[in-house]
Amino acid sequence: MPSRHPFIQFWQRLIRNRLNLVSLCVILLMVLLALVAPWITPFPYDQVVPEEQWQPPSAKHWLGTDQYGRDILSRCIYGARVSLLVGIVAVTLAMIVGVLLGALAGYFGGIIDEVIMRIIDMFMAIPAIILAIAFVAMLGPNLRNLIIAIAVYRIAQFARVTRGSVLSLKEQEFVEACHAMGQRHPRIIFRHLLPN
Repeated sequence: MPSRHPFIQFWQRLIRNRLNLVSLCVILLMVLLALVAPWITPFPYDQVVPEEQWQPPSAKHWLGTDQYGRDILSRCIYGARVSLLVGIVAVTLAMIVGVLLGALAGYFGGIIDEVIMRIIDMFMAIPAIILAIAFVAMLGPNLRNLIIAIAVYRIAQFARVTRGSVLSLKEQEFVEACHAMGQRHPRIIFRHLLPN
């Protein structure tokens, strides 16, 4: 008899699909490389050696060197740290804000829904690269502003999905029962609607 626990069901489905399993292994390898980067890189990622510029792949430099003589393999391993940081923080930030905005728009409806969704539509109408360039031009070129630009673009996706789910769930009987018991709106949204 198959297990009913959602976590075990998730792992059983993951193991059955080979492509998912390979993808998980690649992601775990990237995370592991990012964590142990200072100990496994053959050279410091920022070490400039002008006499070794544009070296092809060899036993000394597995991926060669760039125009400043820096080892490309070391730079790729250290680059995984930045890529993972930007990806995880930007998506987490977008998820938190997007789910909150979508839940508010779907639950309250009316003018709140119109205002939030029109602002979301405005951001969705702008191509991602143009939005990123505009943010960097306004705020300056650094990692924090890049994370903000990516998060702002992704907020729309989370908000749309959450709004649609909340719109269908708020008509269910359990929400009416919560209103009848006198529960406040934040409790209904965070305790009953979002977990569903």
